[in-house]
Amino acid sequence: MAKSLRSKWKRKMRAEKRKKNAPKELARLKQALKLDVKGEVVMADMQEIATVVPADKIKKQTNVEMQEAEGDKGKMDMDVKRNKKTQLDDNGQYPVWMSQRQAKKLKAKRMAKKKGQGTKKKGISW
Repeated sequence: MAKSLRSKWKRKMRAEKRKKNAPKELARLKQALKLDVKGEVVMADMQEIATVVPADKIKKQTNVEMQEAEGDKGKMDMDVKRNKKTQLDDNGQYPVWMSQRQAKKLKAKRMAKKKGQGTKKKGISW
């Protein structure tokens, strides 16, 4: 698809930029992965590049979050009660996700049903 001159030029310039920055990026990666005598990463070097957080601290946070989630028992907060048939809430409002066209169609269906209930056919009742 991208065959225009502009996209070809941009692709070419991005490739040149990658070539230019490749040695710097490689040096930075090597520095980050520089191993100590014991075979461990030097933490002083890693802290310059990335934020280092102890593993036990992260485990404690996840345990606390899991316990809070278990307390909820997987139920969602449903503060708005809706009529399943009409999709209207207590205030007569349609859901936010419903389009205006869809709401108008439901309203027309509701009004037609209401209009049909009020009138009775005249005739002989057996």
